[in-house]
Amino acid sequence: MYRYIGNKTKLLPHITERVRELIGDTGTVADIMAGTGSVSLELRKCGYKVIASDVMTYSYHHLVTNLQIGEYPQFTGLATCKVISSNSKIPYEDVLLYLNNLQAKHSFFYREFSPDGKPLNGCPARKYFTSSNAAKIDAIREQINEWVDKQCITAIEESLLKHTLIMAVNEVANISGTYGYFLSDFKKNACDTIALKPVEVYPKNYDGHTVRLGFAENLAGLITADLCYIDPPYMKRQYAANYHILETIARGDFPEAIGKSGLRDWWDQHSKLCTKTHGLQSFEKIMNEMHCNTFLVSYSEDGLFTLEQLKECFGKIGKVQVQLIDYNRFKSNDSKLPSKLKEYLISVERKT
Repeated sequence: MYRYIGNKTKLLPHITERVRELIGDTGTVADIMAGTGSVSLELRKCGYKVIASDVMTYSYHHLVTNLQIGEYPQFTGLATCKVISSNSKIPYEDVLLYLNNLQAKHSFFYREFSPDGKPLNGCPARKYFTSSNAAKIDAIREQINEWVDKQCITAIEESLLKHTLIMAVNEVANISGTYGYFLSDFKKNACDTIALKPVEVYPKNYDGHTVRLGFAENLAGLITADLCYIDPPYMKRQYAANYHILETIARGDFPEAIGKSGLRDWWDQHSKLCTKTHGLQSFEKIMNEMHCNTFLVSYSEDGLFTLEQLKECFGKIGKVQVQLIDYNRFKSNDSKLPSKLKEYLISVERKT
């Protein structure tokens, strides 16, 4: 996937084991800050029904791909557009070939995120991508936009293509880990030519899952589940700012690129859980309003709130149990912080 802040891939065995201990081998699990969807996908593989959500649009497309696709769609709306060959066995691969062969386009990404571009705000050219890759991204994402506007592809097909494009973009982005800023010199992988490659889809248990877009605090009252897994942001760093380029790809829009880094206006996706003033209230709102009595929260000793603060907050909801796990710290630069830290898995059984 990519180096995503707080990614839980290495913690999956601990999480799924704890879910089984709390609700057994079957049931509905809500994953309401699902990020890249690694936990949601693993829960699907374990046989659970999953209700997944996130406030980021790119996350929505990851989640649709991870939860609601069991085989590649047929892209029948593109059959008459000379995109898919008449004898094609896997139309998805034909669509990717077509997109990979599009003529480069000097549009938004070329102008705002490449060294040969001229940002509208007058800032120096940015180096998120080589000029050739930025121009290819423009061509691909604008072709997807056109297919969406003309209703040539379904919502599922749109999500799969945007997920695929984001995965390809991650391979050639000239960044240290997140998209908060670009590197001054192009690293080796950033000089590779961007190419859309087929992503794997899990073939089993793809019926009955739900994907929602929005803040967990706002969606909680609409969700009924046997267990709710919460993987909140731990730090003040906002995901919307650190992954603004992926959000622009997912939305397919052309926002104003602000400042030297070219951020989009991301305040509509500002998370209260990244603040000491509102974070604990958000936890309480979610746990009080969701139709669910069992919660499992991932947190870190690096987080804004101490374990004691979390236990005090969750203690108002119900019985609290804590599991401590040794974990490798996320580092996107030459941080001097220790490489190891404690990750918390906190279960809360709501009072009935």
